[in-house]
Amino acid sequence: MPGLIRGVARTAVVAGTATAVSNRVTRRQQGRWAAQQSYEAPPEQPAYQAEPPAAPAAPDMTSKIEQLKQLGELKDQGVLTEAEFEEQKRTILGS
Repeated sequence: MPGLIRGVARTAVVAGTATAVSNRVTRRQQGRWAAQQSYEAPPEQPAYQAEPPAAPAAPDMTSKIEQLKQLGELKDQGVLTEAEFEEQKRTILGS
């Protein structure tokens, strides 16, 4: 009988210790998460407003011609259909 009581007592001590450690870890993690959330500041905004980026320069005519030549080659190779070619051509020419 004394061995049984000793075994039960040992189990109670181990279970109590595990519970205490688990609770301590949980409280510690919650404290860290709360501290982390309170330290997170909103992103800083610049003190001045930067100038908006300049509008891209309109592509010159030679660039458009090169694109149209490439489209024509793709159409001749059968990669583009007539409808796709016309749609891309309108896009390049901006009409």
